[in-house]
Amino acid sequence: MTEIITAIGFSTGVSGKGNLSRLDASLGRIAALGADAAELSLYGEDLIAGGRVLPDRVHKLEQIVRRHDLRYTVHGQIVSNFMDTEHLPLQKAVVRAMLELCDQVGAGVLVHHCGKAAMTDQAGRDRLDAIEREALAELADVSRGYGVKLAFENIFAMDDGEYRQTPAEVADTVRAVDHPNLCTLIDFSHAYIECTRRGLDWRAQIRSMASATGHLHVHDSFGRPYTMTKFYEPSEAVALGIGDLHLPLGWGDIAWEEIFTELRFQPDTVMILELNADRYDAELAESLARARRLADLVNQRAIAA
Repeated sequence: MTEIITAIGFSTGVSGKGNLSRLDASLGRIAALGADAAELSLYGEDLIAGGRVLPDRVHKLEQIVRRHDLRYTVHGQIVSNFMDTEHLPLQKAVVRAMLELCDQVGAGVLVHHCGKAAMTDQAGRDRLDAIEREALAELADVSRGYGVKLAFENIFAMDDGEYRQTPAEVADTVRAVDHPNLCTLIDFSHAYIECTRRGLDWRAQIRSMASATGHLHVHDSFGRPYTMTKFYEPSEAVALGIGDLHLPLGWGDIAWEEIFTELRFQPDTVMILELNADRYDAELAESLARARRLADLVNQRAIAA
């Protein structure tokens, strides 16, 4: 039987300079830890201009990734948003370019955030959902041409004025589009935060996503929404346990072993640890070891079934 979770790795850091200056070292560190995979944070590297890839920059990217024996996935733009009706043609053009980048580096997954918009009435939300589904179907067809899986990630809203789908609704979107190159991506901490904000049972919400899920983002938190957003140092948010902290496994209160004993995902799922490597380099190895144990819980149960 095909393994469920087939690779475990880390997301790469972003230099903030748009020049790939930190990528080689980041990939080297990931490989040295013994990880199988790396998720390339290409949204911060000036590889696309006006919806078109920049060939010279991409050539440099190819040279870097080929130096490391890792399986690659790509994280699309943080601002990618198929509910952005004003900029939708530009949004789709950038996703097309990101899929071209995936092809250039041999990445099998492109992460795409679920949409957001100003909160509206039910008819308005239905319209936004329909626009997003149509765009996802279009880009999933493009993904198929590259042999890439488009992984649709659940996100949290910052306040009641922002429309975001719940984790279960993200899964409903993927099931409605029903395309072999489209899957859900469970970001466990994002789900925890959003469900706390909405008063939903977050474990039930991710349970509803599992069978449609082919990619995982793993990092710890306390599931506390942004009831405050001003911190003088990142450590203050960590001390309070507020927000999307991207902590090492075990620093928050997510019951990882319970979750991975219960859930089963699609075959050939990649698990990416989205940790702040600059802050938590000393904890990376321990988090990777724990992630491998979590994957074993899923894989051994699948073998026994």
